[in-house]
Amino acid sequence: MTTHPSKAGTKGVPRAARELQVLAAATEEFGRHGYEATTVAAIATRVGVTKPLLHQYFGSKQDLYLACLDPVGERLLGAVRTAMAEPAADAPPTSLRVLAALFTALEGQRDAWFVLYDATLPPDSDAALRASYYRTAIDDLAATGTADLLQSTGAGDPLDADALKYAWRGLCTALVRWWINHPDQSPEAMTQRCARIFAAARAIGLTDDEHA
Repeated sequence: MTTHPSKAGTKGVPRAARELQVLAAATEEFGRHGYEATTVAAIATRVGVTKPLLHQYFGSKQDLYLACLDPVGERLLGAVRTAMAEPAADAPPTSLRVLAALFTALEGQRDAWFVLYDATLPPDSDAALRASYYRTAIDDLAATGTADLLQSTGAGDPLDADALKYAWRGLCTALVRWWINHPDQSPEAMTQRCARIFAAARAIGLTDDEHA
């Protein structure tokens, strides 16, 4: 009996559906364990297919990582761009809009943040270069926002803006990590929590009252 190519080695699951399963599992594995510690064999075991089948579908481990990274990078970059677009008069501050957009974009796949911000990518590899492209694009948006914020408070030192940009990335990463450890928290609940934290920071003088 001849097996239909779209079902070969997938236990009756169409190839397109199986590829989505692989990408979901791989994104979680890369996000949780990092590129270096993640193996194609572990991903195959999670999905219930063979390692050769994953190579047939996606190629090398790096090719599989890139197949996970591009949707994540595009989704997060698009979310930040939309959040930083010209706001309505009654819109929340930019920082809260960006965080709300990130939480919404990551819901259902929270570990995906660490696919993009993975410190274990091989230096100068295609994977590292592609991740750097998305990181730089997001950092450029953050740099615009932090520079505007500091200028509005009368602080014009470009090094202040650069330092704040890196602090902002660290804050986002810390919040996502906390969120992963609290799976019951929705994007809306996280945004409200951040609003309360920022309000507390203003109350003790850590941030500017009007612009934070």
